[in-house]
Amino acid sequence: MMGFRYLAVLVLTLSIGNVAMALEEPEYMVVLTQDAYEIRRYEPYIVAEVDVDAESERRAGNSAFRILAGYIFGDNREQQKMAMTAPVESQRHGVRMKMTAPVESSANTGSYTYAFVMERKYTLDTLPEPVDERIRIREKPARYVAARRYSGSWSEKKYRQIRDELDAALTADGIEKAGNHTLARYNSPFAPPFMRRNEVLVDVAWSDTVRSAVGQDAP
Repeated sequence: MMGFRYLAVLVLTLSIGNVAMALEEPEYMVVLTQDAYEIRRYEPYIVAEVDVDAESERRAGNSAFRILAGYIFGDNREQQKMAMTAPVESQRHGVRMKMTAPVESSANTGSYTYAFVMERKYTLDTLPEPVDERIRIREKPARYVAARRYSGSWSEKKYRQIRDELDAALTADGIEKAGNHTLARYNSPFAPPFMRRNEVLVDVAWSDTVRSAVGQDAP
């Protein structure tokens, strides 16, 4: 899920974008700020996503980025180029077991989903149609999300550390998770690790009862 090499054109686009202008991000409002996390209410936004099976996170990332970058850089029915946005989202869905001989032996293949956020100017009706049938276009609904931000490495070890810290803080505050964890990356791999903005995100159940429990009235 973490370390991989972007396509050269994607790297250049992200690197230039990080220096020259801010990349467009999904709209959200912060409704609660705690030491270990913040709760955000996201407006609906559209993603192009693809599922990849691979024996390593690096291979999964390379494969997924090749597919999705091709789509936004013109590999679509309209041959239309689109702008890069942030973040790039990824999820790991577990391990699929490949049978081998003898039965006692197996090879682990991870299942991953990678997603590019689409520009806000597009709707489901106006987005170019992907040529690659593996790409799904879908709208994520409005929802509440817990986010824990960190800089530094994209390693699996670092991600798991931040994820576990987020989960512990949410549990301590009585906030229930309502989805799978997502790794959100906002910078190119050329950005120095200490300057990177990385986040672990997870959907949460947010209600008047929860707001009261954490001692804050929130929208």
